[in-house]
Amino acid sequence: MATAASEADRPLDLICMGEPLIEFNQQPSPDGRPVYLQGIGGDTSNAAIAAARQGVRVAYLTAVGADAFGDMLLQIWEAEDVDVRFVRRDNVAPTGIYFVSHGPDGHHFTYRRAGSAASLLSPAEVPDEMIGATRIFHASAISQAISSSCCDAVFHAIARARQLGTYVSYDTNLRLRLWGIERARAVIHETIGMADLTLASIEEGQLLTGLTDADAIVDTYLRYGAQMVVLKLGPEGALLANAEGRLHVKGHRVATVDATGAGDAFAGGFLARLIAGDSPDEAARYANAVAALSTTGYGAVAPIPRKADVEAFLAERA
Repeated sequence: MATAASEADRPLDLICMGEPLIEFNQQPSPDGRPVYLQGIGGDTSNAAIAAARQGVRVAYLTAVGADAFGDMLLQIWEAEDVDVRFVRRDNVAPTGIYFVSHGPDGHHFTYRRAGSAASLLSPAEVPDEMIGATRIFHASAISQAISSSCCDAVFHAIARARQLGTYVSYDTNLRLRLWGIERARAVIHETIGMADLTLASIEEGQLLTGLTDADAIVDTYLRYGAQMVVLKLGPEGALLANAEGRLHVKGHRVATVDATGAGDAFAGGFLARLIAGDSPDEAARYANAVAALSTTGYGAVAPIPRKADVEAFLAERA
């Protein structure tokens, strides 16, 4: 499964586009009162940081409010070596926030993101020179769901990437609180046909296709035009497929406390290893470890491991 990520003459390895959010993640409390740990989130921001922690050159394309939360995001990205030259500050629209609570059925999200600065992104704000300067462009369905203008901006960026020979990675992250299932299916399935790499979870694939079997979901996405599909199976690992064949890469069992952002960590780890020259199956083995380790702490970003931690984990499991 060869990728177009072998072009080494571009100044950036990866550009992620989307909506960053400030996170408030509920923590265990001895007296039962809600206590929240402040952090950051947003699926493509999480993926960008995960990739940067694996040592690749990453930039982020978005907008944040001219507020304290926007300041915080910029400071964290810069500390993580994520290039912020394509981040716009909005003097009116705010930075979005969300809350994570935990219960017997897992983690639950409550969002306050309507009218966020990132949701106002438009095609005019996608710098063509940026798309042509990177080896991989990564976006997700969440960015298409938050507004019509942001959806148009994602489609514009993907179209420019295809014209400029930039490898396109797309995550089908499905949030039915943001749009109805019929529109989500139409937009996501159209985008799958434009991407070189499609990342999806088994749960998203089941909702979007109406199918239950992983192989059947992968077959459907390949018929839609996907060049490569990585179907994330949680602790069971991932199913990789293209027109030439498929492979199941086993996952890792760990002491999970919070799965927030695990799929994003997988995406960042997978893309980082493709950029490093790994085969897709090698990249998936590595990304499974990144995702597993990211679930052993609270928050979307704080527990994302760095390259040395992942390598030590894999050496132990070997």
